[in-house]
Amino acid sequence: MADEAKAKGNAAFSAGKFEEAIKHFSDAIALSPTNHVLFSNRSASYASIHKYQEALDDAQKTVELKPDWVKGYSRLGAAYVGLGKFDDAESAYKKGLELDPSNEGLKSGLSDVVASKSRTRAAPPSPFGDIFSGPDLFVKLTQDPRTRPYLQQPDFVQMLNDVQKNPSHLNLYLKDQRMMQVLGVLLGIGLQTWPKDGEESFPDEKTEKTSQAAPPPTSSSSKKSTAEVKEASEPEPMDIFEDDKEKKKKKAEAIKEKEAGNAAYKKKDFSTAIEHYTKAIELDDEDISYITNRAAVYLEMGKYKECVEDCDKAVERGREIHADYKMIAKALTRKGTAYTKMVTCAKDYDVAIEAFNKALTEHRNPDTLKKLNEAERAKRELEQKEYYDPEIADKERELGNECFKAQQYPEAVKHYSEAIKRNPTDAKVYSNRAACYTKLGALPEALKDADKCIEIDQTFVRGYARKGAAQFFMKEYHKALETYQAGLKYDESNQELLEGVRKCLSQIDAANRGAVSEEELKERQAKAMQDPEIQSILSDPVMRQVLVDFQENPRAAQEHTKSPLVMAKLQKLMAAGIIQVR
Repeated sequence: MADEAKAKGNAAFSAGKFEEAIKHFSDAIALSPTNHVLFSNRSASYASIHKYQEALDDAQKTVELKPDWVKGYSRLGAAYVGLGKFDDAESAYKKGLELDPSNEGLKSGLSDVVASKSRTRAAPPSPFGDIFSGPDLFVKLTQDPRTRPYLQQPDFVQMLNDVQKNPSHLNLYLKDQRMMQVLGVLLGIGLQTWPKDGEESFPDEKTEKTSQAAPPPTSSSSKKSTAEVKEASEPEPMDIFEDDKEKKKKKAEAIKEKEAGNAAYKKKDFSTAIEHYTKAIELDDEDISYITNRAAVYLEMGKYKECVEDCDKAVERGREIHADYKMIAKALTRKGTAYTKMVTCAKDYDVAIEAFNKALTEHRNPDTLKKLNEAERAKRELEQKEYYDPEIADKERELGNECFKAQQYPEAVKHYSEAIKRNPTDAKVYSNRAACYTKLGALPEALKDADKCIEIDQTFVRGYARKGAAQFFMKEYHKALETYQAGLKYDESNQELLEGVRKCLSQIDAANRGAVSEEELKERQAKAMQDPEIQSILSDPVMRQVLVDFQENPRAAQEHTKSPLVMAKLQKLMAAGIIQVR
């Protein structure tokens, strides 16, 4: 039940339904409170909806339950980052890397934490930050005619909101003359700001009086000296607003280029799309979507190396400007997709798988997870193809047969397993390994191999003999009987199958005659009740009435025996030991 709840939680998480995932993982934890994976998964779910304290609690429980599991430290680091506790996050990632120095997720997390700490140190608290926290901030700015127009400018209002939330960010905006003007109004002082185009730069009152009191220069040399001093003391005129306008203009042009690129891409005019995206990149290097879009075009064109190069550029630039993790994840996913297109051998899938895993550490996207699973499956299949060698498989099978004859069953299993790797379509090898597992008492493994043998070749009767033997030793006599009878359809005279039928009937008859102990009969019945087919028969209203009639109404019971379907079900119940006829 815990596994079922966990599976539902995983499905909900992959679909982005994090609240639902938390509910399922909580149900699973209630059923299995020592399973560290469940706490880890719930921690990731909490982090996805920014409930970092709950994510931290679950991450700490994960590490407590499984201290040597590296993913627990990844969850711990992510939760600490969400809470802004970068030192603790750094410590968590480092502990994880001590266990697995090559773990890319932990490396990436540690790198981001170090960068975040550097940014925090680079922006010390501003001594004026507190004056922006008052409730009457916008009232003061509205009342002052100098600052009132700024409140109609969305970009400036966004600045104010940012400073209110993060007072230390004031230092980032002091080059903006509007912010300097606001600061002066809030402090009740006049602050000099850079002049706009066409405006004069006036000295303050004290400087003006001093200038008026100073005697005029009397010589050309003194005039030259005064001019030089003035030129050196006055700042070079510049207009921040003009810079902002130019920047906004370029961004607007970049967006137009992107839209033109999108249109060309839809028309499959890839060369034109490349041109537009390249221009967009040149105009605005603070939006990595232009780079990832160009990478998508290269991917469509089959220029996979160029695609990978662009994806790497997008990731590098994205980290520099602290772009949205989803955008970085998209670039890494695209990179992984490009690598899957360049595969020439199974090992080539490693770089693609690495890229997909990195993308998932940035943002757990269902599409990326699907691509990862596909890449891992394709790698396994290709590895199997590369390893395929029927001649070596035959040699390993013969070595296994020799070990089997010498009763060296573990060694025989090793040889048969190698033969299966070399040729997984040989039914005989599965049959032989099933016989070894039966000798070793590993009956579930024997049953699995026998099923695979029959799946490959349903006419290979020895597969039925191996399966029947495993079921017989598991005391599932009704199932073993069915298996032996199924094999006899392909070889009616097979002595091994006929002997299996005889042994099963003997055990079933012994139960009906009361020749087995009460304990053994209960054991048989308990196993039979786990059989879905038996459960289906017993839950059938018609069969339940039949059983009642056999106990209470013999005449009605006689009528039931005329139905071949009812008799077949009754015989199955008798073979399973559920009912006895004495």
